[in-house]
Amino acid sequence: MNKQFSVRGGSGDIIEANVNTRPQDNLYLAVNSEWLKNAEIPSDRSRTSSFDGINLNVEKSLMKDFAEWADGKKAIPNVPNLDKAVEFYKLARNFDKRNSDGATPIKADLTLLEMIQNFADFNLKAADLYKAAFSLPFSFSIDADMKNTKVNVLNFSGPSTFLPDTTTYEVPDAEQLLDILKKQSIKLLTMAGISEEQAIEYAEDALKFDKRISKVVKSAEEWADYPATYNPMSIDEFLAKIKNFDMKNFLQGVFGELPERVIVNEPRFLDHFDEVINEDTFDEIKGWMMIKFINGVDSYLSQEFREAGFAFSQALSGQPELSSGEKQAYRLTNSVFSEVVGVYYGQTYFGKDAKKDVLDMIHKMLEVYEKRIKENTWLSEATKEKAITKLRALILKIGYPDKIEKIYNRFKVTPESDGGSLYSNVRSAEIEAVKYNIEKLHKPVDREVWMMPGNLVNACYDPQRNDLTFPAAILQAPFYDIKQDRAENFGGIGTVIAHEISHAFDNNGAKFDELGNMKNWWTEEDFKEFEKRTQAEIELFDGIEYGPVVLNGKQIVSENIADQGGLTAAVEAAKGEGDDLKKLFENFARVWATKQRTESIKTQVATDVHAPGPERANVQSQCQDDFYEVFNVKEGDGMWLDPEKRVHIW
Repeated sequence: MNKQFSVRGGSGDIIEANVNTRPQDNLYLAVNSEWLKNAEIPSDRSRTSSFDGINLNVEKSLMKDFAEWADGKKAIPNVPNLDKAVEFYKLARNFDKRNSDGATPIKADLTLLEMIQNFADFNLKAADLYKAAFSLPFSFSIDADMKNTKVNVLNFSGPSTFLPDTTTYEVPDAEQLLDILKKQSIKLLTMAGISEEQAIEYAEDALKFDKRISKVVKSAEEWADYPATYNPMSIDEFLAKIKNFDMKNFLQGVFGELPERVIVNEPRFLDHFDEVINEDTFDEIKGWMMIKFINGVDSYLSQEFREAGFAFSQALSGQPELSSGEKQAYRLTNSVFSEVVGVYYGQTYFGKDAKKDVLDMIHKMLEVYEKRIKENTWLSEATKEKAITKLRALILKIGYPDKIEKIYNRFKVTPESDGGSLYSNVRSAEIEAVKYNIEKLHKPVDREVWMMPGNLVNACYDPQRNDLTFPAAILQAPFYDIKQDRAENFGGIGTVIAHEISHAFDNNGAKFDELGNMKNWWTEEDFKEFEKRTQAEIELFDGIEYGPVVLNGKQIVSENIADQGGLTAAVEAAKGEGDDLKKLFENFARVWATKQRTESIKTQVATDVHAPGPERANVQSQCQDDFYEVFNVKEGDGMWLDPEKRVHIW
C-alpha cells in the first residue's frame, strides 16, 4: 500500500493552523484551526489548551475568593482548614516581607547542609535530614502493597535527575540546559551568602553526581511500566546490597525499627548504589544536595530570588515571564492545601444537577463497557467474567471528597506576627508530610483518599484502589455542559469517563484485580492476544513526528489504550441513543485543542505518559470505523488509515 494512503495523525502539520482543512484530511485542524489562529498563550504559561482554558477560569475565581478573604471583604466559609489556607496565602502574598527577608529564612537550613563534614558524617545525619524533608540521593515512601492493597509497605527508589528525563541527556541542547542550571545555581547560592568560589565548586560537583545517577535511574518509558516497580525483597536481602552506606542505621533512625520488607522500585539503581554513593563521591553528593536545595527554595523567598531561579525552568518550558506575585501566592497555597481548596471549589461551584447528569453518563458508560466485554470476540468466557467482576467493583469518586484527608488537620500555619515566614511554613508542611507518610507503615490503607482535588481539571483511575476520580473542575464545557448537545457531552466527558474506565484494562491496569491487587486473572491465550494488540497500539504512535520531536510509542501506550477504549465506548453509547456522531467526533477533537511553546513540547514528550492532545484527537479517530462513515473519508484522504492498521482493543 502506498504510504500516502496511511498517514497516522492526518495530513499537514498538526500544530499549524489551516482554516481550509477538511475533516477528511485532518479532523483536529478542521475543528480547531480558527481557535489555533486566534489563541494566545499567556506570557506566564508554556501552553494554552481546552484544559488550560478551564484551569484559567477556575484559577481566576479562586484567586478572587482568596484575595477577598485575605482582605476581610468576605467571610471565610466553614470548610475545614480553609482558615489556615487563607493565613498561608497572606504570607505568600506579602512581598514586602519576602523582599525584606531576602535569604534570611533559609540560612539555618543552608548551614545545616554546609555543616555535613564527610561521608561518615552524612551517614550519621541522613535519617534526620530525611525526616526534615531534605532531598537525599535515594528515596523511600510508604504506599499500598501492590499484591495486598489492604496493607502499606516501604518502597525504595533513586533520586530525580536535574534534566526532565534520562533521555534528555542525549539531546543536542543537554549541555546548554545544564549550563543554564549551573549559572542559575551559582547565582542563587551567592545571593544566599555563599562565596562564589564555593558556589562554583558545589555546582560542578552537583553536575558530576547528576551525570552518575542519570545513567542508572529509570527513564520515563521505564517508569510507565507500573507493575515493573514491584520487586519485593526481605530487609536482609536489601541491606546486603548496600555496603558503603549504613542503611540499617538510617532505616532505624527514620522508622524506629527495621521494616520487614522493601519493595524496590528501581532494581538497577540499587545494583549501582555502592558505586554511586560512597566516600569518594561525597563531595559530589554534598554539592548535589546543595543545588537541589537552593533550586527548590528560591520560589519561597524574595522577588529577586524568584527571578534568579527562573532561567532553567524558562529554558525547559519556553515561558517568557514569571507569574505575578499574586498568582504565585494562590498557586503555592493551592499546592500546600490542595484538597482543602478543592472541597471549597466543589461545594461552591459544582451544581447538584450536573453531578446527577454526570453520574447518569458514568453508569451509561459502565453499561456500554460491560456490553462490549460480553460481546468481545477475542476474550474467553473465563476472562470476560473476571473483567466484568472488576468493572462492577469500580468505586466512583465524583466532584470532591466528603471528608478532607487528616494530614490537613495537622498542618500548622505560623503567622507573620508570631515570627512565621512563607519559607518556614512551607518547610513545616513538608516535614509534616514526611512524618505522615512514615506513620502509614503500620496503618491499613485508607481507600477513601482521593488522588485529585476537586479544583483540578483532570480525571484518573487508581489501579490499587480500583477507583475512578472525576474532580468537579473537569465537569464543564467543552468537556461537559448540561445545556450542550448530548453527543457533544459524549465526545467530551463521555470519552474522559470511558478513558478512565479503560485504564482498569490497559497494559498496567490489566494486571490488577477488582480489589486492586496485582494478580493474573487472564487465561494465558487471552493475555497473549492482549499483548499483541498492545504492541499494535505501541507501533500505531511510535515514530510520529510532532513539531520538533518524535513520539515514543512504548512510553505513551497505557494512555493510548485508554483513549482507544474511551472513544470506542463513547461512540457506542451515543449510537445507542441515536445521537449525532459528527458532533461527537468534533467535540472530541475540540477538547484536545492545544497551542504550545517549542521548549515545552520537548519537555512534555520526554517525560509525559500521554501523547500530545492533537495526536490523541486524530489517531484515535482514525481507528474508529464510524469516523470514516460519518465524514465520508476515502482512501487517499489525509485521515485515511488502512483497515489493518486500525487498532481495536476494548
